[in-house]
Amino acid sequence: MNHAPLACRMGRAKRATGVMEIIPAIDLLQGSCVRLHQGDYDQVTRFSDDPLAQAQQWVKQGATRLHLVDLDGARSGEPINDQAVRLIAKELAIPVQLGGGVRSLERAEELLSCGLDRVILGTVAIEKPELVVELASRHPHKIVVGIDARNGFVATRGWVEESNVEATALAKRLSAAGIAAIISTDIATDGTLAGPNLDALRAMAQASAVPVIASGGVGCMADLLSLLALEPLGVEGVIVGRALYDGRVDLHEAIQAMAAGRLQDPLLGQSRTIA
Repeated sequence: MNHAPLACRMGRAKRATGVMEIIPAIDLLQGSCVRLHQGDYDQVTRFSDDPLAQAQQWVKQGATRLHLVDLDGARSGEPINDQAVRLIAKELAIPVQLGGGVRSLERAEELLSCGLDRVILGTVAIEKPELVVELASRHPHKIVVGIDARNGFVATRGWVEESNVEATALAKRLSAAGIAAIISTDIATDGTLAGPNLDALRAMAQASAVPVIASGGVGCMADLLSLLALEPLGVEGVIVGRALYDGRVDLHEAIQAMAAGRLQDPLLGQSRTIA
């Protein structure tokens, strides 16, 4: 019997699945696929000018879900990348989720109506928590909260503004609102390839009553494997960006390594490379 805590209302309970989902990220800035270093808009690396082609490439390599970030939307709230977002949602046969600039009920429902599987609420989760509750009630299993933190405190407006809200306190409060999951991003490691912040992820998973998806810092296969120790706590997926684009992680190999029946499970949590 599964004795994992249940989120109230329509939230998804955490559960030990034995599988950790690898989710490729496509960050969109003025129509191109890019990566930021530690959320700095002045440190941009461009990888592709064709977001749809890039998305299709990840699908060919075995992706079961795609993570889109509208960086223009996150910073200014303007839907500059909507054409690319809609095209990807229409053409791909796998679920697609989007975050960045989703700050109203109307915007969230507009995105869901164009074929997105989930929308991710960030800034608005702090500024208008009642909107999170309403959207989660209207759209069960479709609303995710993105908690982006620096030194344990939540950052908003595309990571430009810092708050005095503790990330774990926000996770505990909003996971009871009926959301599907929490995406936990450690800004200090995002785009650095230096490895995920395991302590921050552990604290987030322990505070949350719904599944947690890790984001930020993955630079090699060993980093991915280190996350497996947190899977029993409710860390059910990991978003990977730059490591895939740089060729440091092969998506197909990563999916196989993190799947059920893993031979490496006796070594959970240890940092190591794959022969």
